[in-house]
Amino acid sequence: MKYLIVGLGNIGDEYKNTRHNVGFKILDALAGASNIVFNVNKRYGAVAEYTYKGRTLILLKPSTYVNLSGNAVRYWMQKEKIPLERILVLVDDIALPFGTIRLRGKGGDAGHNGLKHIAEILGTNNYARMRFGIGDDFMNGQQVNFVLSPWSEDEEKKLKERFELVVQLIHSFVTIGLNRTMNFFNNK
Repeated sequence: MKYLIVGLGNIGDEYKNTRHNVGFKILDALAGASNIVFNVNKRYGAVAEYTYKGRTLILLKPSTYVNLSGNAVRYWMQKEKIPLERILVLVDDIALPFGTIRLRGKGGDAGHNGLKHIAEILGTNNYARMRFGIGDDFMNGQQVNFVLSPWSEDEEKKLKERFELVVQLIHSFVTIGLNRTMNFFNNK
């Protein structure tokens, strides 16, 4: 059984450690914990593949920038013949306090342009997404600057532990399914 795990973020060194790239950072943590390396020369992004408890996970960091992520998701879904119910998108969320995680099986984009583009390209909002809270510590009108800014020193210290929890969530999603994983992880 194959699963597509998509971490949203922007390519380029100027975005590397920004809040908006939390999806990339989570996949990097998963790859590091699993001793796998991303092939950066794949179509529409950097891709890594590994097997966990009999399931094949295709990890994708799109090279299309966050706002055009749908193109990469559709391509890899079709290429690997992965059904919609076996896709998980990892994304930042300013509406959640720092480090909070929320897993949902469907829903709106909540103003996130990456999720909006994925829904437009796939023609549905019925795909799993895990939102990682980055907080909302910004002045009115400064949202873009905030999401594209680096983590604070205090946040950086806490990320490793939170990412380890998300790696457990991903493993749970592919082994016991969406609903049981939501019940177990959504208030941690």
